[in-house]
Amino acid sequence: MLVLSRKKNESIIVDDSIVITVVEIRGDKVRLGIEAPREVSIHRSEVRDAIAAAEIEQATVVAPVEEVKAVVE
Repeated sequence: MLVLSRKKNESIIVDDSIVITVVEIRGDKVRLGIEAPREVSIHRSEVRDAIAAAEIEQATVVAPVEEVKAVVE
């Protein structure tokens, strides 16, 4: 893991197409602004975990339905 120090209004550039800027520092919270191409998905880690869990749940529901359809046909 790369660890960098930044002050308010300073940025980090990732792969020449993603800019992460420190927008605000208030107590123990840091607000970040992220500029990235539309095709790059950006989520907080807890949101990404929830999306992954939902995708796994959806896959387990869809797979048995497809198996039943195959047996019936």
